[in-house]
Amino acid sequence: MLAPTGTQYPLRLETEGRVVTAVVTEVAAGIRSLEVDGIALVEAFPEESAPPGAAGIVLVPWPNRVAGGRWTLDGEPQQLDITEPKTGNASHGLLRYTGYRMLESDPHRVVLEARVFPQHGYPFLLSTTVEHRLTADGMTVVHTIVNDSAEPAPVAVGAHPYLRVGEVPPEDLVVTVDATTRFVTDERQIPVAEEPVAGTDADLSGGRRVGDLELDHAFGGLATGEDGLSRQTVRAPDGRGVELWAGPDFAFVQVFTPTKFLGPGGPRRAVALEPLTAPADALNSGTGLRWLAPGERWELAWGLRFLPGG
Repeated sequence: MLAPTGTQYPLRLETEGRVVTAVVTEVAAGIRSLEVDGIALVEAFPEESAPPGAAGIVLVPWPNRVAGGRWTLDGEPQQLDITEPKTGNASHGLLRYTGYRMLESDPHRVVLEARVFPQHGYPFLLSTTVEHRLTADGMTVVHTIVNDSAEPAPVAVGAHPYLRVGEVPPEDLVVTVDATTRFVTDERQIPVAEEPVAGTDADLSGGRRVGDLELDHAFGGLATGEDGLSRQTVRAPDGRGVELWAGPDFAFVQVFTPTKFLGPGGPRRAVALEPLTAPADALNSGTGLRWLAPGERWELAWGLRFLPGG
């Protein structure tokens, strides 16, 4: 019987004395599991289940929400399908339930392809690929987007991993986000302002316990290293952790700490760190939105790394 997430692509890499494994799914090019030496780095879910809370999926051609599913293109109103009825928004792009086609596959990597076809609310044709490649300490994810339309196309990219450190309860993890701003949202979770986090409860640069947080916000002004990468972490009390690293195109990160994540055993706490090239409602605000010229190709990368204790 076919799984709700379609064909499963198990990956395995044995290197430097470690064993790294993962399962990538056909639907939404999602990460269903990722482990280093048996230590889970993401919230896994069973093959017979759909991704709880959009766990692990790719968000294209926009992440998060579009207010009312409405935006304007060259003065003409556009109406996207409403995919989040409780808020009346269009949520998580157009490939959330799309089956990707496998282009390349090796024991430790898989490249999947899907197209965004012109439709009401988004009259553009995009070719997209996602490469998931295991590394000695985790996984690298590389996205490519090509605009096959005759006109410039607005595009943003995101991903939705929930992070774990083995069997440590998520509420006991400490999340650290080195950012200078946070987007304040209204009751529909649409940004209404971007404010500094210094001196506020939203400042995560020193680390905050997940169980003490109630967040579903994008953060901006991410600090980067000499290599141009931003790095955010969750860590267990024993020092072990998971690092979300992202290239410079991912200028934002969404921090989501639901209390009713449907994991094994019923609803509970979880923590998602979502790399984003744009925050919610970018089709209206333009913040972080990239307009790809006809034929233009955009490549960008992020990944997850296991951090040993000590």
